[in-house]
Order: sequence, then C-alpha cells, then structure tokens
Amino acid sequence: MDPYLEYRKDIIACCRWLCRHGFFGSLLSAGGNVSVRIADVDAMAITPSGKPYLDLVPADICVVDSDLKPIAGDLNPSIETGLHAGIYQCRPDVGAVVHTHQPYASIFALINQPIPALFDEISLAIGATVDVIPYAFSGSTELVDHTRQAVRNGCQCFIMQNHGALSLGNTLTDAWKNAELLEKCAHAYHQALCTGKAVSTLPSSTLRKIADRRS
Repeated sequence: MDPYLEYRKDIIACCRWLCRHGFFGSLLSAGGNVSVRIADVDAMAITPSGKPYLDLVPADICVVDSDLKPIAGDLNPSIETGLHAGIYQCRPDVGAVVHTHQPYASIFALINQPIPALFDEISLAIGATVDVIPYAFSGSTELVDHTRQAVRNGCQCFIMQNHGALSLGNTLTDAWKNAELLEKCAHAYHQALCTGKAVSTLPSSTLRKIADRRS
C-alpha cells in the first residue's frame, strides 16, 4: 500500500483542474508546480519535472524529505522543489503551494506591479496586497532567497516577476482556491486599469479590520 497515495491523487486532481482552466498556460503544459506538505514525516509530495499534467498518474508524483532527498517516485521532482521547501521552512502555517502561469496574474508579473486590496472578501483570504517577488532564474537559489523573504509577510498570494504566480494555503484546497481568487482579482484589476479611470481600493479602516481578522 502506498502511504502517499492520497497526497499524490489530490495533487493530480488539482493539477488537472488548473490545467483545464488555463492556469498552467496550455493543456499540454508541464510548466508550474504543485506540492503538499507531509508533516508527520517532514517531507513533501510534489509534481515531477517535464511531464504534462494530464498524463500524470499517482506514481509520478515525487516525495522528497526536507533536504530534498528522494523518498518515493522514479521521476525527477520539479526544478522548483527547493523553492517549495524554502516556503515550508519559513511558513509553518502553509500546507500546500501552487505555482502557476495563469494569464491575468502573469500580466502583472510582466509589468512588475503588485495588486492592491480591491475586494474585502478576497483580501481576507489572500492578504491585503499581492506583492511582486523579484525576478531570478527558475530553479536558482536566488529565486528561493527572494521567495523566502517575500512570503514572510504572511500573505497567501504573490506575483513572480517575469514568471507567474504563487499561491499558498493551509491545505491544498486552500492554495488551489487562492490561485482562483488571485486570478479573479488580477482580471478585474486589469480590466479596471484599461478604462483609464482611477481604481478604487479598499479604505484604510477596512484594511485594519482585515489585518485584525487575519491575525
């Protein structure tokens, strides 16, 4: 019996949904990555490198320990495995990480612009601001360092400059939902900016309420 089967199946279900809804860029894509913390053994399950999401089977999902040493799976883990490990190390509240190339969030990755607090229900879920993580080459220790520094703000969603988006959650369902909330927010913000009119953001009194509730 595979002790990691449920983690692996959950990751595949998430990846297939994200892929079919355009969050990875194309149906044939292997870009982006998804992981889940396996707390009782200080490890994580993570998508493999280079295999299209719609072709994944449970045995393809890699399991590695906190030092990135393989525990289960014959494929190479995602090139961003170190980035996921870095997030888990500095954010004990995070149980899952979803890295996507979703279209509207990627627009802000290209113009290097954070997304402010626009909707109270979304800000309650993901934090007041979607900050930009500075660019570094995929899989590099520099990108891991940039990400570790950024995620310490306690928010759940981030823009990755010239790269894509990063969504965190206490569970995989939470991280998955946060990726969808981020795309809704990015879409609305992009459309609002295109009108040329001033964009209304949440007042400071609401931001204080959100901060209090999130803490």
